[in-house]
Amino acid sequence: MKYEMLGSPIKIGSCELKNRVVLAPMLMGFGQFDGTPTEKLMDYYEERAKGGTGLIITEITRVNDKTGSAAFAQLAASHDYHIKPLSELASRIHKHGAKIFIQLHHPGRQNIGLLVGTVPLSIKLEKLTKGAYGKLLYKLTPAIGPTLIKNNISPSSVAPSACEPAYFAGGKVRALKYKEIKELEQQFIDAAVRVKKSGCDGVELHAAHGYLFQQFLSPVTNQRTDEYGGSFENRMRFILNILRGIKEACGKDFPVIVRLTADECYSMIGEEEKGYKLEDGIRAAKMLEENGADAIDVSSAGYDTFNYWLEPVSFTPGWRKYMAKAIKENVSVPVIAANLIRSPAQAEQQLQEGIQDMVSLGRPHIADPHWTNKVLSGEGTVKRCICCLNCIESMQTNAYSGSHGTCAVNPYVGHEKEVLSKDGNGRLVVVVGAGPAGLTAAETAADRGFRVMLFEKEDKAGGQINLAAAPPLKDKTHWFIEDAVAACKEKGVEIKLGTQVSIAQLKALSPYKVIIATGSVPVTPRFPGNGDKKNILTFKDILQNKESISGKKVVVIGSGLTGLETAHYLTEKGCQVTIIEMADEIAPGTWMQHKDDVLPHLKKAGAVIYTGEKLLEINKDHIVTENVKTKKRTSLPCDKVVLALGSKPENGLAKALSAEGISFINIGDSLKVGKIADATKAAFEEVRNI
Repeated sequence: MKYEMLGSPIKIGSCELKNRVVLAPMLMGFGQFDGTPTEKLMDYYEERAKGGTGLIITEITRVNDKTGSAAFAQLAASHDYHIKPLSELASRIHKHGAKIFIQLHHPGRQNIGLLVGTVPLSIKLEKLTKGAYGKLLYKLTPAIGPTLIKNNISPSSVAPSACEPAYFAGGKVRALKYKEIKELEQQFIDAAVRVKKSGCDGVELHAAHGYLFQQFLSPVTNQRTDEYGGSFENRMRFILNILRGIKEACGKDFPVIVRLTADECYSMIGEEEKGYKLEDGIRAAKMLEENGADAIDVSSAGYDTFNYWLEPVSFTPGWRKYMAKAIKENVSVPVIAANLIRSPAQAEQQLQEGIQDMVSLGRPHIADPHWTNKVLSGEGTVKRCICCLNCIESMQTNAYSGSHGTCAVNPYVGHEKEVLSKDGNGRLVVVVGAGPAGLTAAETAADRGFRVMLFEKEDKAGGQINLAAAPPLKDKTHWFIEDAVAACKEKGVEIKLGTQVSIAQLKALSPYKVIIATGSVPVTPRFPGNGDKKNILTFKDILQNKESISGKKVVVIGSGLTGLETAHYLTEKGCQVTIIEMADEIAPGTWMQHKDDVLPHLKKAGAVIYTGEKLLEINKDHIVTENVKTKKRTSLPCDKVVLALGSKPENGLAKALSAEGISFINIGDSLKVGKIADATKAAFEEVRNI
């Protein structure tokens, strides 16, 4: 397929782009206290420019250090000392023919209170201690930070009005003083001036995803009674003052994009009367164009409606393109939009249909920095984003320890500058197991110049991914396997499916290295009672469809993500499902977006969830549980019991090799059960260091 529109040039104001592919702004955590770009951050962006992207829009870049720092490790344009390092970043992007816009941002009430007022102090202490402060901070915050946030022990974040804290952000919120609003307006303008002086090509104002600009636009967070609140025009005043101020200070030819939430999407979570809707988003876009905006970057939702701007795997690609189309029909400036684009064909089609003028790819660029070059040249397998949300979960988690976000399908994130040693010299590497770890190991070994044989005992590759992709709406998860297999074949990996390799075969092959990636098996503890194999199953039995149990009364033991998704699978089979969880919360430790995604489906299907209940007995027609607190026992009738209590390593081959004295590398679930990202990271690091 030819991608004529995707590869065609376009202008944003006076800035001409070589194609219509945009790297969407995403915070990954490669920054530092003072907001200047680190080498890793510049490497990360440059790799995407090298990969053919027409426009790079940076991560959230603060204009205010005191209330506007959204992370310790982010970019900043709040001081003149940021001009020179931003200039270096710009030059590294420009040498690949790409353009760069800096996204100016303030989190408002979506800030974490721990960051309010602490960043200026952290900058000073880091300089005084020559880096010792940061090491100490990141040593303490993983334990202390979450506790302080949970107990609301932190300064207040700011918003147009005192209001409820944002979902996920938490904390306390106070209203901005009139003087503070005026100061912020000037700080945004001053930041844009610095960006222009640095040689970057433009700025983007982040008025989406629930951050401060959107908080002024929204009646949920703006109940002011002065000139900045009340009417729609008053609620637009803050951003319009800044937009006009930037144009006056930087010149009308300096391009400004506004990333706009077109619809706050409260109706999507059943709160129909809350927030503003698409008609207001259209009205805002028209006013922004009238006041100098050179492009509108259409998005949606905010932290309160998190899944409607950063979608989990269940969402259909292009589901929100109607919002971009509505904006485009009402403005004459270019419209950029993400729209959950997950294939080049979808991208080209949405351009051809006039949905938008440019395609914004965020997570797809994390998964494959060379997306554009691969698509436009037709060469190489594009590694697709599987919407697993590991990028944001890892970024948020790792921020406490001073590390960065990672990608489940691309373990090279954060290693962009590193070059793999090409010293394999055709020596044989045998990989056993074609799940995420095995496929990543095989591909990485091939990249290093080894001859690779990959054995898989099942008749298809995938391992645990085949189970993960089985529940309803999870099919995109299997893209990982499809793309990894294709990449391995391109690089000459010999894949042998349906082959259980033996010790004798391994000895006969005499490989340079043996890599074990045999995955995991379900945990199956024994419980008292007269239950048997006929009525006690595992999540693997269900997701592999080994036994048809349509219309049965089923109890699922364990409410982790696997348990919840297995329950969802069962409800789709017409089963009456009850979920038993011993902890006092559903899916403890599971990233909140996954819970928010699956729980509404379970509720709609009538599934019942009990927390704080310990399983005591499994019988042929019922189970017995005990309340963890009250010790009261309950008998629940059921036809089948499904155990979803986690997995354990399948390391039989590893033990056999050890007994034979054969050296090997053990990776993925067969060593330690974890997520896809854990498996791919371990595989990459082990093979890189062979």
